[in-house]
Amino acid sequence: MSIDVKMAWRNIWRNPRRTILTICAIAFSSLLLVFMLSFQFGSYETMINTSVKIQSGHLQVQAEDYQDKKTIRLVVPNPAAVGKILEKIPHVQAYTFRGQAFSLVSSKDRTYGAVVTGIDPIREIQVSRLKKLIRQGSFLAESDSDQALVGKLLARNLRLELGDELTLLGQGRDGSIAATVVTVKGIYSSGIDEFDRSAIQIPLKTFQNVYTMDDAVHEVVIIGKSLSDIAEIKHSIELNLSTLDPQKPLKTLDWEELMPGLRQGIEMDLVSGMIFYFLLILVVAFSILNTFLMAIFERTREFGVLMAIGTAPARLTKVLLIESMTMTMIGIFAGILMGSMITLYFQTHGIDFSGASELLSQFGISGRMHPKLSVLSAVSGPLAVFMITFFAALYPALKVRRMRPVEAMRAV
Repeated sequence: MSIDVKMAWRNIWRNPRRTILTICAIAFSSLLLVFMLSFQFGSYETMINTSVKIQSGHLQVQAEDYQDKKTIRLVVPNPAAVGKILEKIPHVQAYTFRGQAFSLVSSKDRTYGAVVTGIDPIREIQVSRLKKLIRQGSFLAESDSDQALVGKLLARNLRLELGDELTLLGQGRDGSIAATVVTVKGIYSSGIDEFDRSAIQIPLKTFQNVYTMDDAVHEVVIIGKSLSDIAEIKHSIELNLSTLDPQKPLKTLDWEELMPGLRQGIEMDLVSGMIFYFLLILVVAFSILNTFLMAIFERTREFGVLMAIGTAPARLTKVLLIESMTMTMIGIFAGILMGSMITLYFQTHGIDFSGASELLSQFGISGRMHPKLSVLSAVSGPLAVFMITFFAALYPALKVRRMRPVEAMRAV
């Protein structure tokens, strides 16, 4: 160990109370950053997985331009071929096929416009939470033909009850009139008003017959095993889709493209969180700045004597920076360790939000939220603390370089 490091270590403990308080402030800020970032990232993952399992899925394969135009003629003509591609991709957890058409839906008393979605009852429960969102009645069975699931708000607007008949009137893929009568088998509530007000689900086979779709669908909806796998899955799908019919190109969209509003909401929340974290780090930086300014004022005569006997100002600056960085590193390592332990505990056991469980359950979220510790959440916050405290300590350390030995030794 060099003499400079030994001097710095000795100087740190000249005032143990001040040193301990400074280290504790750094450790607490690092702990808070590790936990809050882990909780924030964990909540984002929960929000994304919950949202995609209500409607969009992690990814979708569609006809080119379908996302923008939603035209019934833009279809995936051979969904079975796409399904074979997906079955070969190891990170794909499940997939299903859907058809969609805008239609007029009529009860005995009222008529509204709605999106009629054809779903595969068996595959749908593997990729969506729709079955868990049923509040009255039951989910569609594989043998059902003229049954329908209706959103709670649409059912209220149409004055529908279980067992009531609902008339669908729209346009088929070939331009013909598509019309049928279905019976309300279930009423669901997702907590998303737009979805509950404007969508009904019928069996995919019934949809294909009514809307003259043949075997075609509009969306192949995919759920990955993990959010971190989505980019790799998308790349694999795009490579394999190029081997299909080039005359009818298909496009792969991930959840960010399917739900840009959710992505923008996450970005806004992340920015507001970053502002809070930055202010927290600034408080710690000013604590470090105050500590070392006080240390320099107290040791001004000492610095004057050291410079008078030939100690270079650059060496004193080096010692002071070693002191500041030693305290900072002790605090950061302690904060990362405690923050990681606390985060791992709540990652396993969750944080109880029982007071909001009824509200959260409407979105398919349980009454417990789980932080998710990662390298990014464990390192990024403390790294920012290190950088800002370094620059905060740099000013008082450089202040020594401007001292004059005679004036410094006269300081009281």
